[in-house]
Amino acid sequence: MQIERTAISEVLILTPARRGDERGFFAESWNRKTLREAGVDLPEFVQDNHSLSRQAGTLRGLHYQAPPHAQGKLVRCGRGSLFDVVVDARRSSPTYGQWIGVELSFENGRQIWVPAGFLHGFVTREPDTEVIYKCTDYYDRASEGAVRWNSTGIDWGVSDPLLSDKDRVATSFADWQSPFAYGEF
Repeated sequence: MQIERTAISEVLILTPARRGDERGFFAESWNRKTLREAGVDLPEFVQDNHSLSRQAGTLRGLHYQAPPHAQGKLVRCGRGSLFDVVVDARRSSPTYGQWIGVELSFENGRQIWVPAGFLHGFVTREPDTEVIYKCTDYYDRASEGAVRWNSTGIDWGVSDPLLSDKDRVATSFADWQSPFAYGEF
């Protein structure tokens, strides 16, 4: 597995090796032992999620789950392609408010590690894009929240995305009070 460090050291890009022939390919998308041997020790995953976005230009985010149910996520694209974004939301972090964006697609097989304490969102580049992600805590409706997608300076590559009602009325990053503290996770 290829492991890339990003400008925000806690955010990783993982690319599993694909072994293929005329039938297709096989890839090991998650292996705790392999990652530990490479010096990466991610928390235990307790839930897998799978979403489908029918239209290109669908934007989901920026989402989070507040403590005590903060979630880390290992995100990959099962079909199609998307631009995935992670924003450091940990108060007092030296990279607070900074973001990392990466193209994830079925073709490139890349995954991004989104630690707890970070906002997460994505915009689809193709119709019928599927996103699959592992989570370190269970979904908790009372802990979920959103920050407005266009309030952090991210160039999403779309000007008029398809949004949920929740994302359309989310608080701007400047007006939002982060529930995360640096060093907490």
